[in-house]
Amino acid sequence: MTKALPVIESSVLDTLNSPMMVIFRDRLQANLDSMLVMAGHPSRLRPHCKTHKMEHIIRMWVEQGVTKHKAATIAECEMLAAAGATDILFAYNPVGPNIARVVALATKYPACRISVTADHERPLQLLSAAAEKANVTIGVMLDVNVGMNRTGIRPDDPAAVSLYVQASKLPGLRCAGFHIYDGHQRQALLADRKAAVAAEWPMIQELRKKCEAANAPVPALACGGTPTFPCYADMDDAGIELCPGTCVFHDAGYGTSFTDLPFEPAAAVVTRVISRPASDRVTMDIGNKAVAADPPKGARVYFPDLPNAVQDSHNEEHMGLVTPDADRYKPGDVLLAIPMHICPTSALYDRVAVIDKGKVAEYWEVTSRNRKITI
Repeated sequence: MTKALPVIESSVLDTLNSPMMVIFRDRLQANLDSMLVMAGHPSRLRPHCKTHKMEHIIRMWVEQGVTKHKAATIAECEMLAAAGATDILFAYNPVGPNIARVVALATKYPACRISVTADHERPLQLLSAAAEKANVTIGVMLDVNVGMNRTGIRPDDPAAVSLYVQASKLPGLRCAGFHIYDGHQRQALLADRKAAVAAEWPMIQELRKKCEAANAPVPALACGGTPTFPCYADMDDAGIELCPGTCVFHDAGYGTSFTDLPFEPAAAVVTRVISRPASDRVTMDIGNKAVAADPPKGARVYFPDLPNAVQDSHNEEHMGLVTPDADRYKPGDVLLAIPMHICPTSALYDRVAVIDKGKVAEYWEVTSRNRKITI
């Protein structure tokens, strides 16, 4: 990972509120380009929008021929459809009111192919009934558990075939393929990640073979996330759809953990010194309401200008740094922080500043940061 960020002119920094998320347009475009190079063709990509939640970025993708996308909320799905995506996977098993919302989405955007994931017959039957009543067709991707044990059904479970076959027979549904997410594969070495993916792949192939023998087609395999993106990209299977997310912005966490990935941080948080409470301390205004708090305390951001500062405390609106370089700073001074986990960080802001050639080019809304847009 590049340790430095692009320059923002000091006169521009002075005008930016803090904390505020900024995006570097050139870095963002370079990451999109690298994703396309790795995929080999736009048709192989189904990028996950949960990292950024921004309509502007979806429109950038669509302009580059990437029209298949993946989402984790109904709001993200609605954003995708409005921005020109033509094939949307709601990769979150719909239950409760979300079943009616999926059907409403398909009704509002009839030209868009809508699919969901499923790993149990009850939601599948409820979705079928709602879709049939509304005269729409919803695709179903079998949510296959390849070891993460968060959702899904094991590929060697006999019930997997019967569940997928149901999707081929229930009214209002169609078979869309398998969803194969392996977020637990976080080996530092790419060779080890590839070996882990390869170990599970024969069971996926066997499950596909059984489903197709039962007249339940498997047209696509939505595979992996950012760490295993290069693993599936190198595999020769026409059904594979690549589903990276984080690498659109990249972050300090992935940059540190997966040095083989050819991406650079394209987003940061502007933060200011608000106090010098001791000779070796600097207090910043980047609290845990301004940056993702799911990484361990003390390792939630990376400061390119203070790489060795100890993040001694982190509260709702404050971050305390201990550093021998504290005397270099006074209240009002600006630092840029690269989040360790960018995806939850994006959702903390209603808009972001887009930096181009050191200046603010425009502001983008974080379109689907809330759980509902209209549906």
